[in-house]
Parts: sequence; structure tokens; C-alpha cells
Amino acid sequence: MLGFITRPPHQLLSLLLCPGLRILRLSVHCAQPRPRAMASSSSSWELPLVAVCQVTSTPDKQQNFKTCAELVREAARLGACLAFLPEAFDFIARDPAETLRLSEPLGGNLLGEYTQLARECGLWLSLGGFHERGQDWEQTQKIYNCHVLLNSKGSVVATYRKTHLCDVEIPGQGPMRESNSTMPGPSLESPVDTPAGKIGLAVCYDMRFPELSLALAQAGAEILTYPSAFGSVTGPAHWEPVSS
Repeated sequence: MLGFITRPPHQLLSLLLCPGLRILRLSVHCAQPRPRAMASSSSSWELPLVAVCQVTSTPDKQQNFKTCAELVREAARLGACLAFLPEAFDFIARDPAETLRLSEPLGGNLLGEYTQLARECGLWLSLGGFHERGQDWEQTQKIYNCHVLLNSKGSVVATYRKTHLCDVEIPGQGPMRESNSTMPGPSLESPVDTPAGKIGLAVCYDMRFPELSLALAQAGAEILTYPSAFGSVTGPAHWEPVSS
């Protein structure tokens, strides 16, 4: 069985799709049973708990880390084996230039703090959308929207760079052009075995493209993840119709 701890949603959403699962506020729900070996009996069932952490990011990376760390520590205290953070958990800038200035490589200080947090708490972390300066940063001056998965030892076990960038016209707000500052990822990441099940990594706008979901499912994914930073206009236009 699969349990979820949830917090009230703010501006950012960290969302998962799993057959037979509904995620509600401040509640624990169960999906399809999954056998887990226990000391008392090989036929016993254990409930893996995962935490879906909702935050409202700002341009202040250290304040955002402090907020996320508080939620992750709470998840660990409640017995979660894995905590999910949303897209742009690291920061949301005021403009594209600030986004590029605040971005870091995977080997930078900020991700180092999250790897230490994972080790300290002894649980896996899904970092749903890290503003990554890739190896081609000097040539492109663009970043990647990178979903990073850490194990309980703080090691990076998977990275998926968002392949479908959100270039849309928003009524009353003008265009949103993620491609102005972000490069599309080159490939999908194979589903990863975790204490909660086999997880397929995606990001936000990827959910509009069913071929990605089908490819992950056919590769054995039991849980599809779509950490998202949908806004008040893009959320109803994308998440709600697709998930209904």
C-alpha cells in the first residue's frame, strides 16, 4: 500500500499520478497493496509513507531551503520514506535574468545542502524542478529544468531534464516563454526503484504529452510524478482537465 502525507497547497504544486490514488489535503490515502518484508512475518504488509510537500518559493534561496527543510524533517519525523518537493522548489525569480543569475550547477552549494538534508533525515528526496546550469552553460547561457532524485544517503540516483518546455500565450498576461531561458532535456530517464515503488520522473508541462507517460509506464513505472509550478491561469488550463 502507498500512503501520502499532504500539506495545504500554496502557489506551487507537487503532484503525483498513481492508479487508484486520490491526494487530498491533510490526509493519508492508500493505493494498490505492495508487499514489504517485515521481521515478524514474510506475509505481513507495511504501509510506505511518502510526503508531498507544498511550498511558495521566492527569490531567496536560503529562505526557501529553510522552508523545505522544515517540511522534510517533519516528513521524516512522521515516518515517510520519500518526500516530494515541487518544481522550482529552489527559487522563483522576478524575471528571466534573475532566474539565470540565481541558477546553479548540480554540484553547487544549494544541491549540496539538500544531499546533506537527505542523509540527515534518512529519506529519499524528489527535487521536482531544479534550475540547473548544465555543462553547456558557457555556450548556451541557458539552464535546464531538472528533476533530481536523491536516495537516503544523499546520492543523486537519477536526473531528468524537462523535455517539453512551456511556451504559451496567457490571456491578459502575455506570452510565457520557458524556452527563452531553458534548454529542453535530451531524453527520458528510466523509472527508478525507491522504497515507495518504481517512480517515473517528469515535470509540469510534460503532462500534456501522453507519449511520455506511456513510455514510462511501459518501462515499468508504478508512480508517475509531475511536480508543477502551475499558476492561477495555467493550472486550470492544464492540470485540472488532464487529471479529470
